[in-house]
Amino acid sequence: MAHRELGQLSLADHLVARGTRSKGMLDRLGELVDWAAVGGIVGGLHASPYGAPSYPPLMMVKALLLQQWYGLSDPGLEEALNDRLSFRRFCGLALDEPAPDHVTLNRFRNDLRVDRLDEQLFAEVGAQLDRRGLILRRGTLIDASLIPAAVNPPARPKEPLPPDPDGKPASRLVKSERDPDAEWAKKGGKRYFGYKVHVGVDQHSGLIRRALVTGAAVADTTPADALVCGDEAAVFADAAYHTHAREAALRARNIQPHLMRRGNKHHALGDAERARNTAIGKHRGPVEQVFGRTKTTYRWARARCRGLARNTTHFLLLCTAMNLKRMAALCPA
Repeated sequence: MAHRELGQLSLADHLVARGTRSKGMLDRLGELVDWAAVGGIVGGLHASPYGAPSYPPLMMVKALLLQQWYGLSDPGLEEALNDRLSFRRFCGLALDEPAPDHVTLNRFRNDLRVDRLDEQLFAEVGAQLDRRGLILRRGTLIDASLIPAAVNPPARPKEPLPPDPDGKPASRLVKSERDPDAEWAKKGGKRYFGYKVHVGVDQHSGLIRRALVTGAAVADTTPADALVCGDEAAVFADAAYHTHAREAALRARNIQPHLMRRGNKHHALGDAERARNTAIGKHRGPVEQVFGRTKTTYRWARARCRGLARNTTHFLLLCTAMNLKRMAALCPA
């Protein structure tokens, strides 16, 4: 279907905007971001000449970013687009234009997973941040965090289950019919059912350079190498990521491995190793702030979608929104 043509903002729109606003984050991002490049990534979505005209893809992307910044559900975003002048101005919706409904918003977000457009959007914003000199490359902080599934967990069997043929934990066999991608995991003596999000964060700038989602049962160390960008001076991580092979591989790429270590029954940590862990912990601490913001400021303490693909798109949009907000804060006015 063809894209519907949104008219230019009317004189009434400009008069209302001028009389009701000061220059905030949305206006700053309107000036800082190369939105044409962002729109070029999604321009082919819903562009068939058949059927009713669809909303312009760039307008829909902006709407989904607003959803992340303000922690809104799909119905909540629909309502906000109808009521809030700043939202309509940011998206380019005139006062007399109808806003997309929550079903349309949900469908468009799901379609971003096609051809991995969600990853391309995240990468494009990262490239724009890099061109502005905001990515410092002094180090990458890597970590993971558990996110409970959107559905209630299935009942766990009372009797222990044998491991599956691949040797994976038996808990992974207990699936939910409503969300078969969600998995069980155990951390700190507690059991969680859902997903695990993994990030690689640029040291000092706090910008997210790598982001991915797995089932909760996937060990932190498994996708760790995918979080390393390759151009950073160092990598900081807790003891879950330490292996001698990983340290050697990082050194071979001229990346300093600052990976915390943990003792075992054969080798207790000495004073020097404990002091080293403490020093690394102070450097990698800011990565925890990223997860803190996702779960509080951005209200993502629990997954909102079912399935690995949909949660991946949601998390990439969330990370993109966080990076854009950071751009507005780091760029001088």
